[in-house]
Amino acid sequence: MRKAALVLAMCALWIAPGAALARRPVLVELYTAQGCSSCAQANQFIDRIADRPGVVALTFAVDYWDYLGWKDTFAQAAFTDRQRTYDDRFGLRDVYTPQVIVDGAAQASGDKAAAVETLIREARRRPGEAPQMKIMANGRVAVGSGPRPRGGAEVWLVRYDPREQQVAVRNGDNRGKTVLQRNVVRQLARLGSWKGRPAVYRPPPAPEDDLETLVLLQGADGGKIVGLLRRPQ
Repeated sequence: MRKAALVLAMCALWIAPGAALARRPVLVELYTAQGCSSCAQANQFIDRIADRPGVVALTFAVDYWDYLGWKDTFAQAAFTDRQRTYDDRFGLRDVYTPQVIVDGAAQASGDKAAAVETLIREARRRPGEAPQMKIMANGRVAVGSGPRPRGGAEVWLVRYDPREQQVAVRNGDNRGKTVLQRNVVRQLARLGSWKGRPAVYRPPPAPEDDLETLVLLQGADGGKIVGLLRRPQ
């Protein structure tokens, strides 16, 4: 307990109450599947914006199309659960692919690039005050103080592969095709809740090497993105 209290006190030293970072990047989440016959344009769109300044684009592979005959090599049930949480908040009847979520605040079909670009521009204009966030030397994640969203907030860890992936699909609707994917999420972990006060979180080990790490501060139950911290590994 004393050691944890000391770590928390050190965190509070470098994070001034109410301090805000420079405007953070806009988070773009694509929900897609290798067995989705209509997802090619959305995958290519994410590839185009993956290196764009001011944007963090992620590919979440979902598993609910596996029954069509091809088991997605990157899909995890946790990614499907995240998408369902969003769609419950948006009042959508069911999940679908390709779907893009921008900053946890709005959604559009992933094959409608113009609509997604509009959401990105709107997100950039949206005011926001984010607490400072830091990945400490011991690997723990520190989040400072700031206004807490109504309903609370959560801290999430995302690890993703920044390399371009080309997957040869051997069955299902995309049989014989090669699917291009970029910034594929390989790990998603909820680190804990955030109550507006400085706190330190212990992330799980990385499942593989050469992944980039992203920390999200997000409104509870699929709420808006409040803070974002990216660190290459």
